[in-house]
Amino acid sequence: MEPEAGTNRTAVAEFILPGLVQTEEIQSVVFVLFLFAYLVTIGGNLSILAAVLVEPKLHTPMYFFLGNLSVLDVGCITVTVPAVLGRLLSRKCTISYDACLSQLFFFHLLAGVECFLLTAMAYDRFLAICRPLTYSTCMSQTVQRMLVAVSWTCAFTNALTHTTALTTLNFCGPNVINHFYCDLPQLFQLSCSSTQLNELLLFVAAAFVAVVPLVLISMSYAHVVAAVLQIRSAKGRKKAFSTCGSHLTVVGIFYGTGVFSYMRLGSVESSDKDKGVGVFMTVINPMLNPLIYSLRNTDVQGALCQLLVGKRSLT
Repeated sequence: MEPEAGTNRTAVAEFILPGLVQTEEIQSVVFVLFLFAYLVTIGGNLSILAAVLVEPKLHTPMYFFLGNLSVLDVGCITVTVPAVLGRLLSRKCTISYDACLSQLFFFHLLAGVECFLLTAMAYDRFLAICRPLTYSTCMSQTVQRMLVAVSWTCAFTNALTHTTALTTLNFCGPNVINHFYCDLPQLFQLSCSSTQLNELLLFVAAAFVAVVPLVLISMSYAHVVAAVLQIRSAKGRKKAFSTCGSHLTVVGIFYGTGVFSYMRLGSVESSDKDKGVGVFMTVINPMLNPLIYSLRNTDVQGALCQLLVGKRSLT
């Protein structure tokens, strides 16, 4: 603690992150599981990214966005898991105030980009299925890059706003964050100054970063479903639904865990449920995404097989 009476600066120099469990034996199990999940996530997402870059058949807008999503998943799990592994190894449960803010910033940056990127992917499916004649024009390389650039810009603005607003709060009492990484709801509970403005800001930002994209995704897929149902061929309908099913699964998991995490600001204390949702958001989601996108996608499966055997498609 570093008391600084009469100033707006925080009096807390570091926070304590107890992690998921306190029992030493179970901590060893958690370490192994997190390390395994991290390596699988890095390997899976980098494999998807390499396949998208190497295989000419995957040089399409859908896979361009999928490659970007793989980069985000690698970043998201890297923001949290290595720090958890380091604390488990060193038996040191503290994180500095600045490191905590940095972790929060990058977490919200990457999560925000994913919200907008999932929206761009839904828009891509809408154009491909409902507007096939104008697809190549409406989803040109310039448009693809602009959508990704706008996603990063909006997410950066959102993350910077939350991080800056958090620096206005005073932390002068308890410094134990009942979680395994730094996030807004848990930090709000530790502040000894009013967080009403910060919570209002989070609510407004959630409407822009999460609700609006979710509405746009829903509208896109409402049109897609209507168009697919008009396809006479059962094989054609199955193929169309297959290309959209993976994306809808990722959207459902991503938004489901996000809503549970950030719509519970009224609760007095963080619970084990919050930790469980945090594991799902930062560890399981990034690990599942490559599996979801490759499980029923023959193009990705073929590209991965060719990548593994060192061959490239001639087409």
